[in-house]
Amino acid sequence: MLPTDYLLLSSPSHCCPLVLSPSRYRAFTFSLTFLLYTSFHLSRKPISIVKSELHKNCSALNELSTASSSQLSNLHTAAECSWKPFDKSNYKQLLGAMDYSFLCAYAVGMFLSGIIGERLPIRLYLTFGMLMSGLFTCLFGLGYIYNIHSLGFYIFVQVANGLVQTTGWPSVVTCIGNWFGKGRRGLIMGIWNSHTSVGNILGSLIAGYWVSSNWGLSFIVPGLIIAAMGIICFLFLIEREHCYVIGWRSKRLVPFHTPNKVPHHSILEKCIAFIFLTVCFAFSLQGVIEFSLCLLFAKLVSYTFLFWLPLYITKTAHLDAKKAGDLSTLFDVGGIVGGILAGVISDKLGKRATTCAVMLLLAAPIVSMLLVCGGLVNGPYALITTAVAADLGTHKSLKGNARALSTVTAIIDGTGSVGAAIGPLLAGVLSSQGWDQVFYMLMAADFLALLLLLRLVTKELTSANVVKPRSGSTTVE
Repeated sequence: MLPTDYLLLSSPSHCCPLVLSPSRYRAFTFSLTFLLYTSFHLSRKPISIVKSELHKNCSALNELSTASSSQLSNLHTAAECSWKPFDKSNYKQLLGAMDYSFLCAYAVGMFLSGIIGERLPIRLYLTFGMLMSGLFTCLFGLGYIYNIHSLGFYIFVQVANGLVQTTGWPSVVTCIGNWFGKGRRGLIMGIWNSHTSVGNILGSLIAGYWVSSNWGLSFIVPGLIIAAMGIICFLFLIEREHCYVIGWRSKRLVPFHTPNKVPHHSILEKCIAFIFLTVCFAFSLQGVIEFSLCLLFAKLVSYTFLFWLPLYITKTAHLDAKKAGDLSTLFDVGGIVGGILAGVISDKLGKRATTCAVMLLLAAPIVSMLLVCGGLVNGPYALITTAVAADLGTHKSLKGNARALSTVTAIIDGTGSVGAAIGPLLAGVLSSQGWDQVFYMLMAADFLALLLLLRLVTKELTSANVVKPRSGSTTVE
């Protein structure tokens, strides 16, 4: 007979059940999901590092247009200028189109991913997404090895990769939300969400190591890493729904969630009804729309830095691709600190929206200071995508429906991903008129994100009955 504080964990990936204490399994789930989503961001980062290599030294060649044609020919050969089709004057627009194709596919796919994923086992759904992400990331790198110069090929790979990468976020948030309550959720999620910045840093360092010698490996190595993590996910990730409790007085295995019996309908009817009711109900929760739109502008700023910062450093500071990639990690280092700080403050005050608003207000004037701006921009971004989404997805009106958590998470992050798609595209267009225009756009987006939270901030500050998260209640009614 086992004590009640132990769980018998069964999974198709194991030939026999494992016995773990809940606290140890929570720690294991925390660490595993952290590493899994780190690999997602690790595989997204190489494109920003390789951009300066795709269009290498061509700006210098344009400045030397007064030289003789023979001299230009020799210089072009020696410099190995650019990778076609990014060797033309509109290279910024082409690079922006590649970013947009990935992020637009990601934004569209995110709305569907949460709905599809909640009907499938998280472990299998996440494994499939990681293996396919590894495949398409490697395909981009194979373009260098097989000397592929078709823009359509790279656009296709980016679109496909954007779609399959949407399997990651709703899955890991739902999994971590199943095992952690609302007490100190901001702190826990703040630490856990640093996987985005850790992944960006590792992706920058790995891609930067090969970018000057063989930029194909800058994609292939991260692709192999995320595929390997997909296999680890398949072998070791165990959802809460797969766990069973053995009580003191009974040897009978009792599942945590007993599926409700539903009348027989066609699969199409059930899918349509479920999607309609779930999405409508999720949007009816107060705070979902405001936080979703706020995240749209916050991710616009964050992803513009993610995809364009190394190229900006290369062009303005005249550093090589590797040094620019290393320097760009300062933004992500600040993001780690900012995410944890936002979680701690929001837990202490019990005011999620107010915490986000203050950090956004401070971030707008200093978008050019990488370390500080990284913390102030990624702090609200991390808080909204984790603790706030979990608060809303586990609202008391949902009565513990774990599927709603996945849907709410997908809605919030999907809306934010629209901004993530728009930001790099606008950066590609505006940078041709000067990098100052890009920073003005980022400051405007930051202020718009702040304005969208004013109603919730006012409600938090005027409410006399704000319940702290420690008591097991959410701050968003």
